[in-house]
Amino acid sequence: MRARKRFGQHFLSDEGVLQQLTQAIALTPGQQVLEIGPGMGALTAYLIAAAETDYTAIEIDRDLVPLLQQRFPSIRIINSDVLEVVLETVLTDSEQGWRVVGNLPYNISSPLILKYVLHSYSVPGRIRDMHFMLQKEMADRMRAQPGTKAWGRLSVMVQVFAEVEGLFDVLPSSFTPPPQVDSAVVRIVPRRDVALPAQLQTLDRVLRLAFSARRKRLSNALKTLNIDWSAVQAEPQWRADDVGLSEFLQIAQWAEEHSQR
Repeated sequence: MRARKRFGQHFLSDEGVLQQLTQAIALTPGQQVLEIGPGMGALTAYLIAAAETDYTAIEIDRDLVPLLQQRFPSIRIINSDVLEVVLETVLTDSEQGWRVVGNLPYNISSPLILKYVLHSYSVPGRIRDMHFMLQKEMADRMRAQPGTKAWGRLSVMVQVFAEVEGLFDVLPSSFTPPPQVDSAVVRIVPRRDVALPAQLQTLDRVLRLAFSARRKRLSNALKTLNIDWSAVQAEPQWRADDVGLSEFLQIAQWAEEHSQR
C-alpha cells in the first residue's frame, strides 16, 4: 500500500531501527500501550512480540484499519485524527502508567507532543513515558538549552513538564518513502508533582510574546506586561534565547500576580 502524502506517511521499514526502538521502549507484560499512527504495523509487530500488553492504536487512514485488524486481532484500533481524540476516553486508569509510542507525522509533531505532555500534567501518573520518532530538528528543539538557536516556546513548554532524552538518529533511507530530512527518536518522561507558579495560560502568553520577538530585548518583547524587572531575576536587556526555565516561570508568576493592577 502506498504512503499518502496528505497524512504525512513515511513507513518505518528498517529492521535494525525497529529492533533498536523496541529495545529502547522495553515493554514488560501487562503494560498498557498506545501507539500513534501504526501505519502498516511494522513497529506494532515488534512491540506485540516483545510482551503481552493491553494494546491500543490510533490510525487516521481508514484504508489501513482493516489490514491492522486482520494482522493484529487482539488490539483495539481507533480510526481517527489523533489530534481530535479525547485522551480521557483512551488513556484510562493505569497502575503502571501508559506507554505511548509513535512514528509521528512531521506536520503535527509539535501540537501532538504538547497535547500529550499537558495531559500528563493534568492527570499525573497517567502516562509513564513517551517514545516518539520525529523530525530531527523537532527533537533538537525539544531538548534545546538556553543560549542556542533551537531554544524556543516548545523547548520551555515541554521541559517544564517532562524530561527529554535523545536516543538515536535515523536516516531517511530507513523509511518508505524516504523523507527529505533526518529523523530522531526521543524519550519523554513526565515530571511528577509539577507545581506551576502561574496558570498555564499566563506562561504560554509570556512565551509567545517573548519568542515571537526573540531578537528584541525582553523589555520590548514583554512591554505589554509592564514587568517590574527589579522583582524578577531576568534582566530587561536579555533576549528570549537567554532566558531559562526558572526565569520564565518567575516572569509568568509576576505577570499573573499583577495582572489586575
